[in-house]
Amino acid sequence: MALTSWFRWNEPNLRLSQRNPADMVVETLMMELSWQMKQAEKQHREKENEYRKIKTGVDYSWLVSYPKHSYDISPVERLQLEESCSTIHPSYCGPVILRFRQMVTEYEPDVQEVPRLFRSVLQEASEKMKEDEDARKLTRQWNTKRAMSLSLTTFKSRARIYPFMSDIKTISEDVEREVEPTRRVWSMPEFRTTKDD
Repeated sequence: MALTSWFRWNEPNLRLSQRNPADMVVETLMMELSWQMKQAEKQHREKENEYRKIKTGVDYSWLVSYPKHSYDISPVERLQLEESCSTIHPSYCGPVILRFRQMVTEYEPDVQEVPRLFRSVLQEASEKMKEDEDARKLTRQWNTKRAMSLSLTTFKSRARIYPFMSDIKTISEDVEREVEPTRRVWSMPEFRTTKDD
C-alpha cells in the first residue's frame, strides 16, 4: 500500500483554495436556483395531491412515484444565467440568495417561473452593484476634492501675508510715518563719531 493514499485527505482542500471566487459565486447561485426549482416542483406535486384527494376523497399519493427532478432549464438559458451570475461580486452573493428566497416565498412561482424570477433578482443585484460603485466613485472624487481644498486652506492659513503689518523696519515705512530715520541704511551697521569739543 502506497503512503500517498494515506494523505489524500489534503487534496480537496488544495482544490478549494485554488478556486476562483467568481466560479464559486456562480456555482453557489446555480445550486440555489436548482434547489429552489426542486422545492417549487415538490410544492406543485403536493398541491396536485391535495387537489386529487379533495376531488376523489381517496389518497393514492403513496402509490405514485415521481421522478426526482422532471423540469430542467435549457442549456442556453443555463449558460445565460451562469454568465449573469459571473457578474455578481462575491460580497453580493449572500444578499442575492436572501432576496431570491424572499421572492420565491412571496410569489410561490411554478417551476417554469423560478428561472425568470432568478434572472430578475440577478438583474436587480447587478443594478445595485452599479449604483454602489457609482456612489463609491463620487465619494472618492468628493473626498479627493475635499482633501485638496483642505490642503489649500491650510496652505493659505500658514502663508498669510500682511502688507501693512510687518516686523521688518524699512526706511520707506519711516518716511510714510513722517519720522526722521535714525539710521541711514538699515542693512549697514551704524557708525557714530564722537565730537571733540
